[in-house]
Amino acid sequence: MTVYIDPPTWPGHGRVWSHLISDVSYDELHVFASELGAPARAFERDHYDIPSHRYADAVAAGAVEVSSREVVRLLHGAGLRRRKRAA
Repeated sequence: MTVYIDPPTWPGHGRVWSHLISDVSYDELHVFASELGAPARAFERDHYDIPSHRYADAVAAGAVEVSSREVVRLLHGAGLRRRKRAA
């Protein structure tokens, strides 16, 4: 099982966030996130939003550190990218 996380650089709700993804399946991602203690509400389309204070926990649990560009590349390559729909 390999999941990936980008650096916490995405601002929102008074915090800075990382994206946690899988390049295999959403099931794999949900299992990892659950074991990490991430709430289901943190899942957004194709990734989990992980607050910066939990970044080290995700890496210690086995998430591989990659760039934000690499996150997008991995999602596209796996066919798991789900873009936001236009309003």
